[in-house]
Amino acid sequence: MISQTAEYALRAIAYLAKSPDEPRITREIAEATKVPSGYLAKVMQTLVKAGLVHSRRGLGGGFTLNMPPKAISILDVVNAVDPLQRILSCPLALPEHSDKLCPLHGRLDQAMADIEKVLGAATIADIMVGPEGRVPLGISTLPVLPSPEE
Repeated sequence: MISQTAEYALRAIAYLAKSPDEPRITREIAEATKVPSGYLAKVMQTLVKAGLVHSRRGLGGGFTLNMPPKAISILDVVNAVDPLQRILSCPLALPEHSDKLCPLHGRLDQAMADIEKVLGAATIADIMVGPEGRVPLGISTLPVLPSPEE
């Protein structure tokens, strides 16, 4: 449903959201999220370009979220690195489907629209504590963010 790159980006964002004001270096994020460091560096730069993450070089530098976790949707992260693909025209280029998708492709596109809606409605803050107090990535050693209602 989503690419490995999008999964890696979501892991990194979730890790940063555990302590949004503490700069984290690539090596630290990679170890905590089980993402290859070299690939993560590229993902992080893409997140910086998208405006979701801030990077600062030098001593005390690293990556931080550019906005509060409650202001970042899962869809924002996915679309920053590997946008979901909608079906806008007949993939078979059939002339009889030029003005409207066939039932198969129409349903597939509707499923993608539904996924976009769900991912767009869920923020990073929403996923930081799940049922039974579970946290993403098992990183319970970092402070837990207050719930969005607080």
